[in-house]
Amino acid sequence: MKKLFPILMVLVIVSTACQLGSSGAEPTPIPIATAFPTPTAVPLNPTAAPANQATEAGSERISPVDGMVQVFVPEGSFRMGGLDVKAENDEKPDHQVSMHGFWIDKLEVTNAMYMLCVQAGACEPPDHFKSETREKYFNTTDFADYPVVYVTWGDADAYCQWAGKRLPTEAEWEYAARGTDFRTFPWGDERPDTSRANFNRKVRDVTRVGSFPAGASPYGVLDMAGNVWEWVSDFYDPNYYSMATGANPTGPLTALGVHTQRRVIRGGSYQDVEVDIRVSNRGYASGPNPDAADMDSAEYHGESSPKIGFRCAADN
Repeated sequence: MKKLFPILMVLVIVSTACQLGSSGAEPTPIPIATAFPTPTAVPLNPTAAPANQATEAGSERISPVDGMVQVFVPEGSFRMGGLDVKAENDEKPDHQVSMHGFWIDKLEVTNAMYMLCVQAGACEPPDHFKSETREKYFNTTDFADYPVVYVTWGDADAYCQWAGKRLPTEAEWEYAARGTDFRTFPWGDERPDTSRANFNRKVRDVTRVGSFPAGASPYGVLDMAGNVWEWVSDFYDPNYYSMATGANPTGPLTALGVHTQRRVIRGGSYQDVEVDIRVSNRGYASGPNPDAADMDSAEYHGESSPKIGFRCAADN
């Protein structure tokens, strides 16, 4: 396998171009190898200190596999669920949850990071290489540090495992976004604007990760409101909060009813209005269905979208 990515990662760091509409230049395609090697198993963050050691809230480290900055969220408790007048039924009842300490990616996983996993043979390419308004998006240097989209829940799960991490639980995601107070948005209770989030089609497509530092969560995690929805590990059940456990909840064992493969998505996207980018808002999309008859079908692999991406978490 040709080692393409040391060059690509440099381009990610030094690139200053490619805000939406900033250039009419044709994006430079990145070739994807047609044959992938057998992936090598990656141990869970082998260089990291255990999360239960004395680690300050908001401490940062670099993930040794994909180069992602991770932020430490300490042990504690918070009020989970809808606490404002716009809370929807599936956000109720609000309830107290005790959490262990964990690490979470500071940013959404980028095209360049996901390409590393594709080249390693551990991830499938996205279902489409475009975004909503860009025909050439995934395999270009111009958008290397933008969030990967058109990935299924299974794709996101495979990536996090390859990177020595995992998808965050829904409770971990909300705790990292809200902290220990009762805020409505990651930055507080002030209404969102274009300095804090990419939402309500004000940009019409995804933006470079980390573009809204004013929208940081209490722990310094970015892009938790708008830009792209983010897969989390939990199955979706609209009534789960009425029966959820009070310590480190991991979601129901399966979704209920006819949509048994629904998985939770969090954070809202560039398409969504103010009410949908609140920290407590819950969305869902179809995850993989291993019982589907056609292994080439969308039902088998699960749903993907130009407005869904993800980030990873880790215990140590």
